[in-house]
Amino acid sequence: MNSGKTKKNSQSRSRNVPINEESGQNPEEAPLERVIHPEASRHYELHISAAADPTHAASAQTGGVEKKHASTGHRPSAKKAPADFETAHATPKKRSRISRKIWNLLEWIAVSALIFTALFFVINFSSYSMLLKNKLEKVTGTFQLDPYIEQMMDDGTAPAAQEPLPPVTENSSFSSQIPPLKLEVSPPDDRVIIPRINQNVPIVNVSSENLIKRDWNALETDIQDALKEGVVHYPGTAQPGDRGNVVITGHSSYFPWDPGRFKDVFALLHEIVVGDTVIVYHDQHKYTYEVFEKKVVNPDEVEVLTQEGDERLTLITCTPVGTNLRRLIVFARPV
Repeated sequence: MNSGKTKKNSQSRSRNVPINEESGQNPEEAPLERVIHPEASRHYELHISAAADPTHAASAQTGGVEKKHASTGHRPSAKKAPADFETAHATPKKRSRISRKIWNLLEWIAVSALIFTALFFVINFSSYSMLLKNKLEKVTGTFQLDPYIEQMMDDGTAPAAQEPLPPVTENSSFSSQIPPLKLEVSPPDDRVIIPRINQNVPIVNVSSENLIKRDWNALETDIQDALKEGVVHYPGTAQPGDRGNVVITGHSSYFPWDPGRFKDVFALLHEIVVGDTVIVYHDQHKYTYEVFEKKVVNPDEVEVLTQEGDERLTLITCTPVGTNLRRLIVFARPV
């Protein structure tokens, strides 16, 4: 009885847990196997996706090595090597390109500066040749004052007669009756004479019409046109001998193609020192001034044109020579 019951229970269990004939496994345990062993399919998927990369294809040949990295999720060291190699060799190349760019920029700046300097001295050749000549004359001691300027510097007074003139007789020579005379020579036009820089330049007067109208552009045109004929007595300023400020302006350098003959008359004005003499002839009267100050100002500092104060002379030109960046001012008072 018992053995029959046992056999029946055994058969019942066999029927409840049948064996798969194809796989030899219990079908109820198959889902459990997929849960317990997911690495197999996961490894298979990683292997397929990595096969497109030659680097992973090469590492797949190593078998267990690839399997180990796939299961841990880390990249193989073989893939890091090219990146590290490229990084190590890219930095020097990048620095080399930057260095070449900096060098090309510096080379361009140097060539541009050389061309600009050459053109600057070519345009201002007349003025800078005067500067060079003046320096050489100072070094060698060969400076010679113009004889006409030297004559203009004399006071022009005639010597007093020591004894009365002899009477004119028939037998006397007329020429022997006249003592030697020393007369002052006055130029027929207005002039400024600066012995320090060997300059004797005509002074050109400009109409005050545009100054009264406050038409500054037209006034500047009038002055530039007048500078072709000499230095300019600035309109609206005092005349020599009058109370106020006598302002005279002139070129230190100008374009070589300009038709004027007085483009560099004040190129050496910076050589003037305090105590130097400046002579101005106006209406054939001689006025002597002594320099008491010299300074450099900005172009917008128009206070140097003021008419307040005592009688004085102001000379103005552009500086540095060949530019109009600033203004050189020389002040002198009458002697």
